[in-house]
Formats: sequence, structure tokens, C-alpha cells
Amino acid sequence: MDAASNVIEEMDRETLEALYEETFRNFEEGTITEGRVVAIQKDRVVVDIGYKSEGMIATNQFIPEELEGLVLGDMIQVYIEQREDPDGNLLLSKEKADKMKTWEELEVAHEEEREVEGKIMSRIKGGMMVDIGVKAFLPGSQIDLTPVRDLDGLVGKTFPFKIIKINHRRGNVVISRRALLEETRDKKRKTTLSTLAEGQLIEGTVKNITDYGAFLDLGGIDGLLHITDISWGRVGHPSDMFSVGDKLEVLVLKYDRDSGRISLGLKQKTDDPWANVESTFPQGSRVQGKVVSLTDYGAFVELKPGVEGLVHVSEMSWAHEVRHPSRVVAVGEQIEAQVLHVDQHGRKISLGMKQTAPNPWDVIQAKYPVGTRIEGKVKSVTDFGAFVGLDEGIDGLIHISDMSWTKHVKHPSEIFKKGQRVEAIIIRIDKEKERLSLGYKQLTDDPWVSDIPVRYHIGETTTGTVSKIADFGVFVELEGGVEGLIHISEAGQDSHARLEEMFNEGDTVAAKIVKVDCEERKIALSLREFVKDSESQELQEFHASQGTVDQSLGRAVQGNESEESSEPTAE
Repeated sequence: MDAASNVIEEMDRETLEALYEETFRNFEEGTITEGRVVAIQKDRVVVDIGYKSEGMIATNQFIPEELEGLVLGDMIQVYIEQREDPDGNLLLSKEKADKMKTWEELEVAHEEEREVEGKIMSRIKGGMMVDIGVKAFLPGSQIDLTPVRDLDGLVGKTFPFKIIKINHRRGNVVISRRALLEETRDKKRKTTLSTLAEGQLIEGTVKNITDYGAFLDLGGIDGLLHITDISWGRVGHPSDMFSVGDKLEVLVLKYDRDSGRISLGLKQKTDDPWANVESTFPQGSRVQGKVVSLTDYGAFVELKPGVEGLVHVSEMSWAHEVRHPSRVVAVGEQIEAQVLHVDQHGRKISLGMKQTAPNPWDVIQAKYPVGTRIEGKVKSVTDFGAFVGLDEGIDGLIHISDMSWTKHVKHPSEIFKKGQRVEAIIIRIDKEKERLSLGYKQLTDDPWVSDIPVRYHIGETTTGTVSKIADFGVFVELEGGVEGLIHISEAGQDSHARLEEMFNEGDTVAAKIVKVDCEERKIALSLREFVKDSESQELQEFHASQGTVDQSLGRAVQGNESEESSEPTAE
């Protein structure tokens, strides 16, 4: 009996030990198990996992909200760090259990291609650091469909992401937001393309603005709203009309299924304002409008939304030539004009501002007939003449050829200065071209008719003052203000000498008149002929003086001979 009892006891002990050891097989270090909260102390939580001893977890491994809601008997997931430490205690970790559980969930999400939610924590080199339960890397190229300029503005924001790479052993997770956006875009694109048709009204979001238009996101697919289809009126730049992110309802003008190009229109949602423009603004009618833009050739005036007319620079004033529209009108100014021409097909309206005032050229001929002497102020001096203003606001031109009968005028500024009051004679009126020609030299009689032919004759010698030196000759001002020219061929200079070396302005010179052309209004002088005549005269005078000497000598010889013959001869 004792032997049998010993055998039974031995078997029971082995069974109990096997059963005891079996319970430990479920409590391997580095694994997660479930335990019951049996005590909540100030700095630790006691958990029973069915092991021979209870485990301790520091309270700082619980988030405050979780710790506040914890009660005795709650079941929690724990990580077995060590079954027995040197003191025989069971070491557990809730923090590691949570992380392992998170990794497992992330791996499942990666395999099943499910999205996860994460909060962007900071900006790092090459991208962003995101908290998805563990730290994950978001590359810059995977943040959005288009490059993001303000990455710092994303910090603290929460978005859904897709895991594109995970390695638990290395603790490496790479995520993408762009992948989800592309999937969403592709779904929207299929939906949009299945229902898209020309003539359809569709809502879009302004995605990008260029000089020639704006691109709208219609739901996974982009359409172009060209600048010419934004408004019936003038559009300086698409950014003047809307901004990126604006939502617009537009009309599908054209959809090419082969290329995928979509043309959109905004102005087509309203009636064409040019449809009845001929009846709204008939030719000859007076209109009011606002100047919307200026060019070198005129001003564009908005008559009503979508309809503009052009006031050409030549139609702005009767009185004077307008060099630039900005001297007459300004952008934003309200003006009155007359409709000159309407081209409905070409969408053009010609306007005139000067037509709203009386035309001074209608009375100019009656008030200022040719030959009338007028007085006015010099408005401007140009290379070809001087403009003189009349009281009626009309400018007359004294051409450079009508400034002097006798002087060679190189530039009008030699005679006239801006602001100077002058008298002139009206010599010609061209109403059609709106030109008034004035004469200054006509205030006096033409000396080439009455005076010069009498005063100056070919072959005579005259004296004058050097007034100008040109490459081809020297101008000499003679008595009465008339100018004569000593051509370079008549200057008689040394072959190596230049005119500037022989003459100075203001020098007094004597020359021979070799030509007087009253029709061409020219007097030709010759210094060479003058010198030749002078030398000839000197030679004649020399010969004349020599003849006188010879005669005196002859008379003296004859006298001597007479005296000798009268003396008595010696016998």
C-alpha cells in the first residue's frame, strides 16, 4: 500500500507540475496578453494575468483620460517584459503593448490598403513627420497633387494617409496623402466623364490662373476657361476676375473625348450684348461712357457691360493734334461722344469726342480769310516750323520756308521761342485736312521782287559779314539782310586749307557778285574773282604809274638836250 501510494503521489505531482508548466507556456516574454486590474495605487496599477504572481505597471504609461476611467476588474492588454526579475517580480508594460498593437493594426492596414489617420507633427528634411500611432515619414512629393509652398502651415493638421511602406523591425513607416487624393480624383474623373456633355452647366474650382485663362477642376478633370470666354467686355488679366480656390458655374463649350480637352465659357451664360448693338447705339447718336483703357492710338470707352467703343486720337479735338489720349482723358473718366460707325459683325464701334462740340473749322474761313493779319502765342517749335495758337483754339503753322525772304533759316528756334507773341499772315486754309498755314515773311514785301534786282548787279563788288560756314561754302549777310553764298569753288582757298581755317563767323569780307537769281532767290559771290580783279587793277595801276615815270624821264632828257644846244660853242 505504501508503494502504491508513493506511485500515485509521484504521478499526481508530475501531473500537477506539467499542468503548472503548461500555464507558463502562455506567458512568454515579449508577447502580449490580457490581464485584469486588481488594484490601482498612486504610482502603479496591479494586473493579474493568471500567472503565479501579479504584475506592476507604472501609472505614467496610461494617458490621463485613460487612467481616470480605469476601475477594478477592467481587462487591459499588457506586454510581458520579464516573468521574473531578480526580486521575483512579474514585469509588465502597457505602453509597449499599445505600440505592438498599433504596429499590428498598421501592418493589416498596409496589407488591406486601408487609409489611416495621422497628425502632422513637424517639418523635417525632405518632408514631414506624422503621428499615426507611431512616427511615420511623409515625403514632400507625397503631400499633395501639386507642390505645396507653405509646408509650415500644415503642421498640426490631421489628414487621412495611405501606408506605402512599413518595416516593424526597423521601425520605419512611409505614408502618402497624394495616393489617396489620386484615387479620389480618379473616381471623380470617371463620374465626371460619364456625364460630361457640351452645353452642360457644371461647377468647377479655379485651380490655376495664367495670362491666357484659368484652369478649373471639374471633379478629377481640368477644363480651360480662356480669357476671351470670361466676359463679353474687356478683361485685362484673369486674376482681375477671380482667385485660385473660387468656385464657378461654367458652360461646357467643347469636349474632345480623344484628347480629353475641355473648353469652358463663363460669358456664354448671359446673352451677347452685341446682338442688338446697332439699334441700341445707332450711328450719329450721342452716348455716355466710361474710359476703361488707353492706348497710343486712342481710348476705349465702355458704353454698357460687354460693349466698348474706340475714340481714335484723331477724333478727340478739333483744335489741335493730340499726341496721346492721356492728354485729353483718363481711365475711369465719364465722357460724352458721338457714334461714328458701328460694325456689329466685327464687334467694333467708332466714337468721336470732338463731334460733340461745334467745329471751329466751319467758321474759320469766314473769320480769317487768306491775307488776314493775326496775332498769337507760339505754342511749340519743331524742326520744320513753329505752331501759333489762335483764340479759337486752332493752331496755325509757320513753316520754316515762310519765316524769312532773305535768310537761310537752319532751325525755327533761330527766330521764334515758345511763349513768344508774334504776328503772321494767313496764307492757306485746308478745312478737310484741318490745317492752317501762316506766313511770317509775308508781313513785309518780297525784296527779291522790288529791292534786290535794283541793288545788286552781276560784276559789282559788295561787302558783308560771314553768318554761317557750311561744308559747301560760306554764307555772307549783305546789306538789307539778304544772304549771298561764296561756294567752296569760289573761295579761292589754298588746296590744303579748309573753310573754317580761312573764315570765322562775324568776319567782314568783300566779294564779287557773279550771279543774281531772283526766281531761285540766290546771290552767288566769288572771292576768287574779287581777288583776280583786285590783282588786275593793281597791275594796271602799276603800269599806269610806270608810264608816268617814263614820260617824266623823257621830258627831263629833252630839256637837258635843249640846254646843251643853246650854249655857245667854242671856237
